[in-house]
Amino acid sequence: MPAVVAALAGARPDALAVIDGPRRLRWRHLADQSRCFADALHRRGFGAHGDPAGVEPWRSTQDHVGLCLHNGAEFLVAMLGAFGARVAPFNINYRYVADELRYVLTDAAAGALVFHSGYAEAVAEAARAVGSVRLLAQVRDGSGAPLVPGAVWFDDLLAGADPAGPPVVSSPDDRYILYTGGTTGRPKGVLWRQADALVACFGVPRDATSLAEVTAAATAPIRLLPTPPFIHGAGQWVALRTLIGGGTVVVPEQPDRFDPAAVWRAVEHERVTSLAVVGDSFCVPLLAELDRRHYDASSLTVLLSGGAPLSARVVEALLQRLPTVLVVDGLGSSEVGGQVVRVASNGTAPGSFEANLVTTVLSDDLTRPLAPGEAEVGWLASAGRLALGYLDDPIATARTFPTVAGVRHGVPGDRASRRADGTIVVHGRDARTINTGGEKVFAEEVEEALRAHPAVDDCVVTAGPSERWGQEIVALVQFRPGRRPASAEVLAAAEARLARFKLPKRIVVVPAVRRSPAGKADLAWARAVAGAADAGVTGAAGGSGERGERVEVEGVLEMP
Repeated sequence: MPAVVAALAGARPDALAVIDGPRRLRWRHLADQSRCFADALHRRGFGAHGDPAGVEPWRSTQDHVGLCLHNGAEFLVAMLGAFGARVAPFNINYRYVADELRYVLTDAAAGALVFHSGYAEAVAEAARAVGSVRLLAQVRDGSGAPLVPGAVWFDDLLAGADPAGPPVVSSPDDRYILYTGGTTGRPKGVLWRQADALVACFGVPRDATSLAEVTAAATAPIRLLPTPPFIHGAGQWVALRTLIGGGTVVVPEQPDRFDPAAVWRAVEHERVTSLAVVGDSFCVPLLAELDRRHYDASSLTVLLSGGAPLSARVVEALLQRLPTVLVVDGLGSSEVGGQVVRVASNGTAPGSFEANLVTTVLSDDLTRPLAPGEAEVGWLASAGRLALGYLDDPIATARTFPTVAGVRHGVPGDRASRRADGTIVVHGRDARTINTGGEKVFAEEVEEALRAHPAVDDCVVTAGPSERWGQEIVALVQFRPGRRPASAEVLAAAEARLARFKLPKRIVVVPAVRRSPAGKADLAWARAVAGAADAGVTGAAGGSGERGERVEVEGVLEMP
């Protein structure tokens, strides 16, 4: 990665790399600042302490720096700078409380932390409890928070460093670490070789054989606004793909939270051409803001969604409001990169998912690839350039990266099948499969069917206990303001798309579906809400979540 950054900065020094509010960061500035951060790390003893190619795939021989930052130039500077010092960067969710921060910092054996001042209190408390942390770099953010004792201001750190960078030579085997969101369990550090991540995650052309070919291809006049936070793979990857492809990353004026109005203002003012989102949870409020106020979005040509699927109803609404936009709905994972994509434009409905050249579907017993047209529901898998494994977890590594028919595959956990024409049907994440009376139901397909009703603003499906069925399907639904249809009406819309045994046995009304900054449903919260509703508790003080917080239940619809 450092060689790619140097080559791009040398080839296009005055090209705009990042627009961050009033700041305009050109490639020479991005490269200089990242080299300064690399030099600052190196001078403090951070780097590689062994040959990364000579250890097991779940091991790291490098120091690790955590990035607890909202979107902005500093995240990209710190990430690229860490690569330049042969230090492995990793993402930290800035919504974590101190206990969650302590877990991630301990699991990653974090040596350094870069964080915005607004998160200083929780970060400092967690860092004090983790003995490995020896550098705290604090970024000013307008919150007015004072410098944490023992920390150094990030801009002072850069000002005292050498823009030529440290005297180290990186290796293609140096690590890049991406922590999963922890929606189905504890967050895990996914380890990548930088050389593999460059292609599978960051968009270097698969057929590029030299830096000259990479820089020659960096000509796309794209201005991308990523709404997913950089603390998640979706946000990081689209930002770096844009930079490496020759485009500009645009950060809206409210980078610490998703603000639809701020997004559309940035699209209008900066003439954004590509907008990256995460499924319906981002698109529904963006559409509502377009209904509230007019914005000039004529520059927009592509809307990219990843991390959560778009429903057909939302795609149709997007194309009605933005008729010249191409809607691209992709699916991938932290472990394998992008896997499948479907495209819709004005006048055409979303098609089936098309796989890339390295994606396939493996049989349920993981012994062979499925042929087109086989009825079996198997596992969505990828070959080629994959993550190495999970940090310090050989068991999970072996489970997720099996060798099938002599080929190493990545199997992140999505269930899928193949149509006769070779296109792929993605059924949902196996960890979210509900076994009700012996029938397996994928939560995502129930959610998609429920969203077909025009009164449903958002929903998440989880499992509840059932004496008769073992597990029953529970839907947590957020309705549009002023709408509260009967359960029979909602179920009728879903029944047009689902077998009856897949319909929810209970519909719990909530004021808002809780999601992460990346748009992923908070499944621990969903289980707590379902439990509170099962106990007959409603109101603002209904139930207690797994973190001890109170959960809200507005009511439970009477079932027909």
